[in-house]
Amino acid sequence: MVIGGLEHRSESPIVVRTPYDGQPFATVFAAQERHLALAVEAAEKAAPVMREMTRADRAAILLRAHALLEKRRDLFARTIASESGKPLREARVEVERAMNTLFFSAEEAHRLAGEEVPMDAAPAGAGRMAMFIREPLGVIAAITPFNFPLNLSMHKIGPALAAGNTVVHKPASATPVTALLLARLFLDAGLPAGALNVVTGPGGAIGDYLVEHPGVRMVTFTGSAEVGLRIRSRAGMRRVTLELGNNSAVIVCADANLDDAVALCVPGAYANSGQVCISVQRIFAEEPVHSEFVERFSEKAAQLPIGHPLDENAAVTSLITEAEAQRVVSWIGEAIERGARLVSGGGRQGATVQPAVLADVPPQARLFAQEAFGPVAGINRFASLDEAIAAVNDSPYGLQASIFTRDIEKAFRAARRVHVGGFLINDVPQLRVDQMPYGGVKLSGTGREGPRFAIEEMTEIKLISWRVPG
Repeated sequence: MVIGGLEHRSESPIVVRTPYDGQPFATVFAAQERHLALAVEAAEKAAPVMREMTRADRAAILLRAHALLEKRRDLFARTIASESGKPLREARVEVERAMNTLFFSAEEAHRLAGEEVPMDAAPAGAGRMAMFIREPLGVIAAITPFNFPLNLSMHKIGPALAAGNTVVHKPASATPVTALLLARLFLDAGLPAGALNVVTGPGGAIGDYLVEHPGVRMVTFTGSAEVGLRIRSRAGMRRVTLELGNNSAVIVCADANLDDAVALCVPGAYANSGQVCISVQRIFAEEPVHSEFVERFSEKAAQLPIGHPLDENAAVTSLITEAEAQRVVSWIGEAIERGARLVSGGGRQGATVQPAVLADVPPQARLFAQEAFGPVAGINRFASLDEAIAAVNDSPYGLQASIFTRDIEKAFRAARRVHVGGFLINDVPQLRVDQMPYGGVKLSGTGREGPRFAIEEMTEIKLISWRVPG
């Protein structure tokens, strides 16, 4: 672990394994309560240093980290692929995205400012001037998932440091090595000791400790709705940002460019073996094109090469554990029992599931109602746009959704009426550009990420007013 700029071990080693074949990759150590206390204490000690640091100095550290990440990109990509099972070519993209997130965070450090408040717009404000400024909260607990171990961590750490906060980072149990490399990278970039601390081990006890510690001012979490609700219930008056699950829907209208829709929806469904919270899971194709879309989509899905994550040609590898693969296959079986039709794929070998395509998935099936988080997509039919919009909204989640159509009126009618945090036109909901506001509604969470918007969550407004003698 990295606490206060120093490396720490415990008496409880944990072997990190490559999910595809179970081969050992690294050994880390499970944090005990004394390590958690040390980590928060180190972050508290570093908080005044970060608060008083100029915006230019914070930005400079982030830009040096950006330069170091560019030099170490291959190390990070291979680490991501080895511990998460993500295909190497996707891991390389993740590193590039993390570099962008760092750069945008540095830019936002330069722009961090308040504004004038027009006091004399009200009679009581006559003779007074005011402004508000944004100040860092202090210690932020960042709890991150396995599926994007670098970039989703960067979306929390980069803005937090840009705003002058300090961080205690709890990475996913399956992917701790990337986080430890990242902590070392920031220290090498000149970040003060204690400004970023990484504690590793099982999530439940560590998460509860951080959420309830009086020194922690904010919790930012990406993961399941179940854990997010637990965090929210325990956080008290602390700030909370939750980026939770989804079962992303796509509407494909009869007037859509089907070449375009298929070409985008297939990787949108099966990238990282579907282990993306905005992965395409539910597709609603209009009646006149439903059969053709199913045929073309399934044909392209069946062509995706499956292999080891370090295989340069692999597009699909494994899920994070064999248990998760077994769960996905059981959900496919349940959907078939309820009346869905398996078009292609769905076989399992170890932790790897062949990209599965189902048609006519009933709303009662878990593949329709819940988040699959695996390489499976269901394609249903609709007769009218209103019917499709109602089906998309028939979900406890609301992160992102999309529509393919050449009709701008249809596109914006759907954009207004679909209840999600982000709606995309002629694109897939799996799109995330790292500077955009990103977050959901309903069980998909609260708050927004993207450096500018995360910084707003990670700072508090202070009003400064002064009376100008007449």
